[in-house]
Amino acid sequence: MELRPEQLATQAAEQPLQPAYLIAGPETLRVLEAADAVRARARAEGIGEREVFDADGRDFDWNQLDSTFNAPSLFSARRLVELRMPTGKPGKEGAEVISGFCAQPPADVVLLITAGEWSKAHQGKWADAVGRLGVISVAWAIKPHELPDWIGRRLRSRGLRAEPAAVQRLAERVEGNLLAAAQEIDKLALLAEGRDLDVEAMESLVADAARYDVFRLAESMLSGQAAPALRMLAGLRAEGEAVAALLPILIKELLRTAALARVQARGGNLGAEMKGQGIWESRQAPFKRALQRHAEPRRWERFVAEASRIDRIAKGRAPGDAWVALERLLLAVAEPRAVGLLA
Repeated sequence: MELRPEQLATQAAEQPLQPAYLIAGPETLRVLEAADAVRARARAEGIGEREVFDADGRDFDWNQLDSTFNAPSLFSARRLVELRMPTGKPGKEGAEVISGFCAQPPADVVLLITAGEWSKAHQGKWADAVGRLGVISVAWAIKPHELPDWIGRRLRSRGLRAEPAAVQRLAERVEGNLLAAAQEIDKLALLAEGRDLDVEAMESLVADAARYDVFRLAESMLSGQAAPALRMLAGLRAEGEAVAALLPILIKELLRTAALARVQARGGNLGAEMKGQGIWESRQAPFKRALQRHAEPRRWERFVAEASRIDRIAKGRAPGDAWVALERLLLAVAEPRAVGLLA
Protein backbone atom coordinates (compact mmCIF):
# COMPACT_ATOMS: atom_id res chain seq x y z
CA MET A 1 0.00 0.00 0.00
CA GLU A 2 1.27 3.49 -0.84
CA LEU A 3 0.01 6.59 0.97
CA ARG A 4 0.97 10.24 1.10
CA PRO A 5 2.55 11.18 4.46
CA GLU A 6 -0.56 13.09 5.47
CA GLN A 7 -2.75 10.11 4.59
CA LEU A 8 -0.47 7.85 6.61
CA ALA A 9 -0.75 10.15 9.63
CA THR A 10 -4.55 10.01 9.39
CA GLN A 11 -4.55 6.23 8.98
CA ALA A 12 -2.23 5.77 11.96
CA ALA A 13 -4.57 7.83 14.12
CA GLU A 14 -7.60 5.75 13.19
CA GLN A 15 -6.48 2.20 12.31
CA PRO A 16 -4.28 -0.53 13.87
CA LEU A 17 -0.60 -0.62 13.01
CA GLN A 18 0.64 -2.38 9.89
CA PRO A 19 3.58 -4.80 10.26
CA ALA A 20 5.98 -2.55 8.29
CA TYR A 21 6.38 1.04 7.16
CA LEU A 22 8.77 2.74 4.77
CA ILE A 23 8.72 6.54 5.03
CA ALA A 24 11.22 8.32 2.81
CA GLY A 25 11.83 11.43 0.80
CA PRO A 26 13.56 14.80 0.65
CA GLU A 27 10.91 16.71 2.62
CA THR A 28 12.18 16.19 6.16
CA LEU A 29 9.17 17.64 7.95
CA ARG A 30 6.72 15.33 6.19
CA VAL A 31 8.92 12.31 6.92
CA LEU A 32 9.27 13.26 10.59
CA GLU A 33 5.56 13.87 11.12
CA ALA A 34 4.49 10.65 9.39
CA ALA A 35 7.01 8.67 11.45
CA ASP A 36 5.83 10.41 14.62
CA ALA A 37 2.28 9.35 13.79
CA VAL A 38 3.41 5.71 13.62
CA ARG A 39 5.24 6.05 16.94
CA ALA A 40 2.17 7.62 18.54
CA ARG A 41 0.00 4.77 17.31
CA ALA A 42 2.50 2.28 18.70
CA ARG A 43 2.27 3.92 22.13
CA ALA A 44 -1.52 3.93 21.88
CA GLU A 45 -1.45 0.17 21.22
CA GLY A 46 0.68 -0.40 24.29
CA ILE A 47 4.02 -0.98 22.55
CA GLY A 48 6.52 0.03 25.21
CA GLU A 49 9.73 -1.30 23.66
CA ARG A 50 11.52 0.60 20.89
CA GLU A 51 14.86 -0.21 19.25
CA VAL A 52 16.62 2.15 16.82
CA PHE A 53 19.27 1.20 14.24
CA ASP A 54 21.24 3.78 12.24
CA ALA A 55 22.36 2.27 8.93
CA ASP A 56 24.48 5.28 8.03
CA GLY A 57 27.62 3.62 6.75
CA ARG A 58 29.10 0.55 5.10
CA ASP A 59 30.13 -0.89 8.46
CA PHE A 60 26.53 -1.30 9.66
CA ASP A 61 25.93 -4.79 11.02
CA TRP A 62 22.83 -6.11 9.24
CA ASN A 63 23.15 -9.42 11.11
CA GLN A 64 22.47 -7.55 14.35
CA LEU A 65 19.23 -6.18 12.92
CA ASP A 66 18.26 -9.62 11.62
CA SER A 67 18.94 -11.13 15.06
CA THR A 68 16.78 -8.45 16.67
CA PHE A 69 13.83 -9.45 14.52
CA ASN A 70 14.05 -12.99 15.86
CA ALA A 71 14.81 -12.16 19.51
CA PRO A 72 11.97 -12.21 22.05
CA SER A 73 10.59 -8.95 23.42
CA LEU A 74 11.93 -8.18 26.89
CA PHE A 75 9.63 -5.51 28.24
CA SER A 76 6.36 -5.73 26.29
CA ALA A 77 4.40 -8.08 24.08
CA ARG A 78 5.36 -6.13 20.95
CA ARG A 79 8.29 -3.97 19.81
CA LEU A 80 8.79 -1.08 17.44
CA VAL A 81 12.05 -1.52 15.52
CA GLU A 82 13.24 1.59 13.68
CA LEU A 83 15.75 1.45 10.85
CA ARG A 84 17.16 4.80 9.76
CA MET A 85 18.82 4.83 6.33
CA PRO A 86 19.92 8.36 5.31
CA THR A 87 20.68 7.29 1.73
CA GLY A 88 17.67 4.99 1.35
CA LYS A 89 19.94 2.23 0.00
CA PRO A 90 20.38 -0.88 2.16
CA GLY A 91 22.72 -2.62 -0.25
CA LYS A 92 22.49 -6.30 -1.12
CA GLU A 93 22.85 -7.60 2.46
CA GLY A 94 20.40 -5.09 3.89
CA ALA A 95 17.87 -5.72 1.12
CA GLU A 96 17.98 -9.44 1.93
CA VAL A 97 17.42 -8.80 5.64
CA ILE A 98 14.45 -6.50 5.00
CA SER A 99 12.96 -8.85 2.41
CA GLY A 100 13.39 -11.75 4.84
CA PHE A 101 11.50 -9.85 7.51
CA CYS A 102 8.67 -9.12 5.09
CA ALA A 103 8.50 -12.75 3.96
CA GLN A 104 8.06 -13.97 7.55
CA PRO A 105 7.21 -10.99 9.76
CA PRO A 106 7.52 -11.74 13.50
CA ALA A 107 4.19 -11.27 15.24
CA ASP A 108 5.74 -9.12 17.97
CA VAL A 109 7.64 -6.64 15.74
CA VAL A 110 6.54 -3.52 13.86
CA LEU A 111 9.26 -2.30 11.47
CA LEU A 112 9.58 1.42 10.74
CA ILE A 113 12.11 2.38 8.04
CA THR A 114 12.91 6.05 7.40
CA ALA A 115 15.16 7.52 4.72
CA GLY A 116 16.18 11.01 3.66
CA GLU A 117 16.75 10.23 0.00
CA TRP A 118 14.30 8.62 -2.40
CA SER A 119 13.76 8.35 -6.14
CA LYS A 120 12.60 5.75 -8.63
CA ALA A 121 16.14 4.38 -8.60
CA HIS A 122 15.71 3.45 -4.94
CA GLN A 123 12.67 1.29 -5.64
CA GLY A 124 13.63 -2.37 -5.50
CA LYS A 125 12.39 -5.80 -4.47
CA TRP A 126 12.94 -5.02 -0.79
CA ALA A 127 10.81 -1.86 -1.01
CA ASP A 128 8.14 -3.73 -2.96
CA ALA A 129 8.11 -6.32 -0.18
CA VAL A 130 7.50 -3.59 2.41
CA GLY A 131 4.68 -2.22 0.26
CA ARG A 132 2.98 -5.60 0.02
CA LEU A 133 3.24 -6.20 3.76
CA GLY A 134 2.57 -2.69 5.02
CA VAL A 135 2.81 0.92 3.88
CA ILE A 136 5.17 2.97 1.71
CA SER A 137 4.95 6.73 2.08
CA VAL A 138 7.15 9.02 0.00
CA ALA A 139 7.48 12.65 1.08
CA TRP A 140 8.21 14.35 -2.21
CA ALA A 141 9.26 17.99 -2.08
CA ILE A 142 6.36 20.42 -2.24
CA LYS A 143 6.47 22.28 -5.55
CA PRO A 144 6.41 26.10 -5.45
CA HIS A 145 2.86 26.31 -6.82
CA GLU A 146 1.69 23.76 -4.23
CA LEU A 147 3.11 25.59 -1.22
CA PRO A 148 0.25 28.07 -0.63
CA ASP A 149 -2.27 25.20 -0.54
CA TRP A 150 -0.05 23.30 1.90
CA ILE A 151 0.27 26.37 4.12
CA GLY A 152 -3.47 27.00 3.94
CA ARG A 153 -4.29 23.44 5.06
CA ARG A 154 -1.80 23.64 7.91
CA LEU A 155 -3.17 26.98 9.06
CA ARG A 156 -6.69 25.53 9.13
CA SER A 157 -5.46 22.48 11.06
CA ARG A 158 -4.21 24.89 13.73
CA GLY A 159 -7.55 26.71 13.84
CA LEU A 160 -6.29 29.75 11.90
CA ARG A 161 -8.02 31.69 9.14
CA ALA A 162 -6.00 33.70 6.64
CA GLU A 163 -6.74 35.64 3.49
CA PRO A 164 -5.22 34.19 0.29
CA ALA A 165 -2.88 37.18 0.03
CA ALA A 166 -1.66 36.57 3.59
CA VAL A 167 -1.04 32.89 2.81
CA GLN A 168 0.91 33.90 -0.28
CA ARG A 169 3.00 36.33 1.76
CA LEU A 170 3.96 33.60 4.21
CA ALA A 171 4.83 31.30 1.28
CA GLU A 172 7.13 33.98 -0.10
CA ARG A 173 8.75 34.52 3.28
CA VAL A 174 9.66 30.86 3.87
CA GLU A 175 10.85 30.30 0.27
CA GLY A 176 9.70 26.70 0.06
CA ASN A 177 11.09 25.61 3.44
CA LEU A 178 8.34 23.55 5.08
CA LEU A 179 10.10 23.40 8.42
CA ALA A 180 10.31 27.19 8.53
CA ALA A 181 6.65 27.45 7.50
CA ALA A 182 5.59 24.99 10.20
CA GLN A 183 7.48 26.94 12.85
CA GLU A 184 5.86 30.20 11.78
CA ILE A 185 2.38 28.65 11.75
CA ASP A 186 2.87 27.25 15.25
CA LYS A 187 3.89 30.72 16.39
CA LEU A 188 0.87 32.27 14.66
CA ALA A 189 -1.40 29.87 16.53
CA LEU A 190 -0.13 31.41 19.76
CA LEU A 191 -0.16 35.05 18.66
CA ALA A 192 -3.18 35.43 16.37
CA GLU A 193 -5.68 35.23 19.25
CA GLY A 194 -8.49 33.96 17.02
CA ARG A 195 -8.48 36.88 14.56
CA ASP A 196 -8.48 36.50 10.79
CA LEU A 197 -5.08 37.14 9.27
CA ASP A 198 -4.69 39.67 6.48
CA VAL A 199 -1.38 40.66 4.86
CA GLU A 200 -0.64 43.34 7.44
CA ALA A 201 -1.29 41.01 10.37
CA MET A 202 0.79 38.26 8.77
CA GLU A 203 3.76 40.58 8.28
CA SER A 204 3.58 41.86 11.83
CA LEU A 205 3.42 38.41 13.39
CA VAL A 206 5.85 36.43 11.23
CA ALA A 207 9.31 36.28 12.74
CA ASP A 208 12.03 38.77 11.85
CA ALA A 209 14.22 37.19 9.18
CA ALA A 210 17.36 38.55 10.87
CA ARG A 211 17.09 36.26 13.92
CA TYR A 212 19.45 33.40 14.47
CA ASP A 213 17.88 30.18 13.21
CA VAL A 214 18.97 26.82 11.94
CA PHE A 215 17.89 27.57 8.38
CA ARG A 216 20.28 30.50 8.13
CA LEU A 217 22.92 28.41 9.85
CA ALA A 218 22.64 25.86 7.05
CA GLU A 219 22.75 28.61 4.44
CA SER A 220 25.92 30.12 5.94
CA MET A 221 27.53 26.69 6.11
CA LEU A 222 26.83 25.98 2.44
CA SER A 223 27.82 29.50 1.39
CA GLY A 224 31.28 29.11 2.89
CA GLN A 225 30.70 31.71 5.62
CA ALA A 226 32.51 29.99 8.47
CA ALA A 227 32.63 32.87 10.96
CA PRO A 228 28.91 33.79 10.67
CA ALA A 229 27.99 30.09 10.91
CA LEU A 230 29.91 29.71 14.16
CA ARG A 231 28.36 32.89 15.58
CA MET A 232 24.88 31.59 14.72
CA LEU A 233 25.67 28.24 16.31
CA ALA A 234 26.81 30.02 19.48
CA GLY A 235 23.61 32.09 19.42
CA LEU A 236 21.43 29.00 19.09
CA ARG A 237 23.30 27.32 21.92
CA ALA A 238 22.85 30.38 24.12
CA GLU A 239 19.11 30.35 23.38
CA GLY A 240 18.89 26.82 24.76
CA GLU A 241 18.67 24.87 21.52
CA ALA A 242 19.84 21.25 21.49
CA VAL A 243 22.18 19.74 18.91
CA ALA A 244 19.69 16.93 18.24
CA ALA A 245 17.05 19.53 17.32
CA LEU A 246 19.36 21.29 14.84
CA LEU A 247 20.64 18.23 13.01
CA PRO A 248 17.56 17.14 11.01
CA ILE A 249 17.63 20.36 8.97
CA LEU A 250 21.42 20.33 8.57
CA ILE A 251 21.38 16.69 7.52
CA LYS A 252 18.62 17.41 5.02
CA GLU A 253 20.73 20.12 3.37
CA LEU A 254 23.81 17.90 3.36
CA LEU A 255 21.85 15.07 1.74
CA ARG A 256 20.49 17.47 -0.86
CA THR A 257 24.00 18.69 -1.68
CA ALA A 258 25.31 15.12 -1.83
CA ALA A 259 22.65 14.31 -4.43
CA LEU A 260 23.58 17.44 -6.40
CA ALA A 261 27.26 16.50 -6.26
CA ARG A 262 26.50 13.09 -7.78
CA VAL A 263 24.52 14.72 -10.60
CA GLN A 264 27.31 17.21 -11.22
CA ALA A 265 29.98 14.48 -11.19
CA ARG A 266 28.25 12.52 -13.93
CA GLY A 267 27.62 15.63 -16.03
CA GLY A 268 23.89 15.77 -15.39
CA ASN A 269 21.56 18.75 -15.45
CA LEU A 270 22.22 20.46 -12.13
CA GLY A 271 19.50 23.05 -12.63
CA ALA A 272 16.88 20.39 -13.28
CA GLU A 273 18.01 18.44 -10.22
CA MET A 274 17.70 21.53 -8.03
CA LYS A 275 14.23 22.17 -9.39
CA GLY A 276 13.30 18.56 -8.78
CA GLN A 277 14.43 18.85 -5.16
CA GLY A 278 12.33 21.96 -4.66
CA ILE A 279 15.31 24.32 -4.35
CA TRP A 280 13.97 27.62 -5.60
CA GLU A 281 16.17 29.84 -7.74
CA SER A 282 16.54 32.33 -4.89
CA ARG A 283 18.04 29.56 -2.72
CA GLN A 284 20.36 27.93 -5.27
CA ALA A 285 23.43 30.12 -4.80
CA PRO A 286 24.61 28.53 -1.50
CA PHE A 287 24.40 25.05 -3.02
CA LYS A 288 26.36 26.12 -6.09
CA ARG A 289 29.08 27.68 -3.94
CA ALA A 290 29.23 24.56 -1.79
CA LEU A 291 29.71 22.36 -4.88
CA GLN A 292 32.52 24.61 -6.08
CA ARG A 293 34.38 24.08 -2.80
CA HIS A 294 33.66 20.35 -2.55
CA ALA A 295 32.99 18.83 -5.96
CA GLU A 296 33.67 15.21 -5.03
CA PRO A 297 30.49 13.29 -4.05
CA ARG A 298 32.46 11.23 -1.53
CA ARG A 299 33.24 14.40 0.40
CA TRP A 300 29.52 15.05 0.89
CA GLU A 301 28.91 11.44 1.86
CA ARG A 302 31.57 11.92 4.51
CA PHE A 303 29.81 15.05 5.76
CA VAL A 304 26.51 13.17 6.00
CA ALA A 305 28.16 10.30 7.86
CA GLU A 306 29.75 12.76 10.29
CA ALA A 307 26.41 14.48 10.89
CA SER A 308 24.86 11.10 11.68
CA ARG A 309 27.70 10.41 14.12
CA ILE A 310 27.06 13.76 15.82
CA ASP A 311 23.38 12.86 16.07
CA ARG A 312 24.34 9.69 17.92
CA ILE A 313 26.59 11.69 20.25
CA ALA A 314 23.79 14.17 20.94
CA LYS A 315 21.43 11.31 21.82
CA GLY A 316 23.93 9.61 24.10
CA ARG A 317 24.63 6.67 21.79
CA ALA A 318 28.26 7.58 21.02
CA PRO A 319 31.07 9.27 23.01
CA GLY A 320 32.15 12.86 22.45
CA ASP A 321 31.07 16.50 22.70
CA ALA A 322 28.24 17.10 20.23
CA TRP A 323 28.70 20.89 20.17
CA VAL A 324 32.42 20.65 19.41
CA ALA A 325 31.82 18.02 16.75
CA LEU A 326 29.12 20.16 15.13
CA GLU A 327 31.43 23.20 15.11
CA ARG A 328 34.06 21.15 13.29
CA LEU A 329 31.53 19.88 10.76
CA LEU A 330 30.34 23.42 10.01
CA LEU A 331 33.94 24.55 9.53
CA ALA A 332 34.76 21.59 7.29
CA VAL A 333 31.79 22.27 5.00
CA ALA A 334 32.40 26.03 4.92
CA GLU A 335 36.19 25.87 4.56
CA PRO A 336 37.89 23.00 2.64
CA ARG A 337 41.12 23.45 4.60
CA ALA A 338 39.24 22.47 7.76
CA VAL A 339 38.18 19.01 6.52
CA GLY A 340 41.06 17.53 8.50
CA LEU A 341 39.23 18.51 11.69
CA LEU A 342 36.68 15.74 11.17
CA ALA A 343 37.05 12.52 13.12
